[in-house]
Amino acid sequence: MSTPGIGADQRGAGKGGGSSATFRKIGDGAANVAIKEPGRFFALCLDTGRAMFQWPFQWREFIQQAWFIVSVTVVPTMLVAIPFGGVLSLQVGGLIRQLGAQSYTGATAVVAIVREASPLVTSLLVAGAAGSAMCADIGSRKIREEIDAMEVLGINPLHRLVVPRMLACAFVALFLNGLVSVVGLLGGYFFNVMLQGGTPGAYLASFNAIAQLPDLLQAEFKAFVFGITAGLVAAYKGLNAKGGPKGVGDAVNQTVVITFMLLFLENFLISTLYFQFVPSKGM
Repeated sequence: MSTPGIGADQRGAGKGGGSSATFRKIGDGAANVAIKEPGRFFALCLDTGRAMFQWPFQWREFIQQAWFIVSVTVVPTMLVAIPFGGVLSLQVGGLIRQLGAQSYTGATAVVAIVREASPLVTSLLVAGAAGSAMCADIGSRKIREEIDAMEVLGINPLHRLVVPRMLACAFVALFLNGLVSVVGLLGGYFFNVMLQGGTPGAYLASFNAIAQLPDLLQAEFKAFVFGITAGLVAAYKGLNAKGGPKGVGDAVNQTVVITFMLLFLENFLISTLYFQFVPSKGM
């Protein structure tokens, strides 16, 4: 026959131990997200930066990855850029018509598309289409222990796999950014002239009224940085995938979410610095 006091003490101790274990798990998870994961990712970035200068450069892998990224992103990029430019033209055109400055529709479309929209559309498609595929490829190699086998053979996985993929993302992002700008402006031109009754001459003549060459250079720089970020995040999550095929799927999902968050943060920082150091062009 058990003593009630002892049983109650044991039950209370069990409840207290369960609560402390729960808080410990929460604290460990918060520390992992806030400190450990960013630290490991930063270490991977540094190691990848050193591996970039190792010889020989994997040109074949670079070309294959660049062609793969082009094959999976060019058509979606064009399909997204056309309605994107059209929506911007319709929204901005309606507002400008109310203000009595319809002749500046082309100028505002150039600023909105070239400066902000094209690098974001490019980065989202590179991260969503190419980054997820890269993470799945590297993650599958990880769970099949191919990465460990490469290290045993003295082959640096960062130099052999990560560097060509990262540079391919950045290289293709530069050209996709230009493609989005051209297709988006053509879509805006069509919607403005055909649907809003704008004049083609006014749309084209106002291109350089507000926009300037640094806007294009800033957009290209954004696309390059976004491509580097997408490649690094995909490589980091792929190299740390564990738990079999389910772990690879989780790594792919995390890659897309984390990349999108970093891209918007980087876009905010670069745009803020750009407006601080590059004066706007007066009309």
